[in-house]
Amino acid sequence: MCGDGALKNPVPLLALVAGALTFGIAARDVRELPSRLTDQEFWSLVTESSEPDGYFRSDNLTSNELGLQFVIPELVGRTKPGRVYLGVGPEQNFTYMAAVKPAMAIIFDIRRGNMFVQLMYKALFELSHDRAEFMSLLFSRPRPVAVGPESSASDLFSAFAAVPAREALYHKTLAAIRGHLRTTRRLPISAQDLEGIEYVLSTFYFRGYAVRSSPTYADLMMATDGKGVNRSYLATEASFLFLKGLHSRNLVVPVVGDFGGPKAIRAVGKFLRTHGALVSAFYLSNVEQYLYGDGKWQAFCGNVSTLPLDEGSTFIRSSSGGGGGRGFVSSLGAMKEEVKGCSPRP
Repeated sequence: MCGDGALKNPVPLLALVAGALTFGIAARDVRELPSRLTDQEFWSLVTESSEPDGYFRSDNLTSNELGLQFVIPELVGRTKPGRVYLGVGPEQNFTYMAAVKPAMAIIFDIRRGNMFVQLMYKALFELSHDRAEFMSLLFSRPRPVAVGPESSASDLFSAFAAVPAREALYHKTLAAIRGHLRTTRRLPISAQDLEGIEYVLSTFYFRGYAVRSSPTYADLMMATDGKGVNRSYLATEASFLFLKGLHSRNLVVPVVGDFGGPKAIRAVGKFLRTHGALVSAFYLSNVEQYLYGDGKWQAFCGNVSTLPLDEGSTFIRSSSGGGGGRGFVSSLGAMKEEVKGCSPRP
């Protein structure tokens, strides 16, 4: 693990403090992953790790991978809790995070639009006491009476399906998100970025569960791992509260970056090495096919080789061609083994 030499050869206190200021993290945290980030530290990590906004052909406000839970039983057996989860895209990351129980998560995406999605979710997790309140805010629908902590995902989505969305609740929620991010959290989010967050919430308000027509949000949250167990992040109150805790401690960090770009993954790798952290899992979706097509695979491989990995660090990837109308098949790979031949760029 990086930094062992510093224990054998003590350095002056002033030099140690100076080296601890990476991304604004205090010196007391230099040898361990922070249990929380201040609002300033969170925003510094977001902005100092991010690259310029990039292009993708669609918004991808929700996942299209109905079978994403199928790999979770094996994934849990391969990874260790309390490490760092990396991922790409919207809410499917929450389901994987609820399974591997990381101490921190970094969500990359080439599109700044995905940062808007993640910041909306951050506010909603923090503003909500339970799953029902979260769903009420996300879909701008009044909370049904007959739901509670023991309700299944099917119970929740059936109950909310019978309640129409309310424009007044949408506007109230939008104001609450803005106030939470800018006033409570004191994040210097621009007016343009707030418009992006408004676009995301309005899509959930107008389209309801069918943000993507198929699979719908309800389809994703009521799916199972192929063995009859629903492992979605809204399946249990415990999974939701685990994620709420991470968000409340500023430990789910959105980063704008190209997997084959020069900065984002490498900057996050530097942060993790500084804090003696290891990657548990890295959800790639099907981004690799675009990296191959754009001639960026080797750059991505070199970027990943700069991350702190061990034998348990696991890629989660998707490929097209799933049967049963599922569209995509998820699979796992050993990160350390797969990038063994890569050389990080100087």
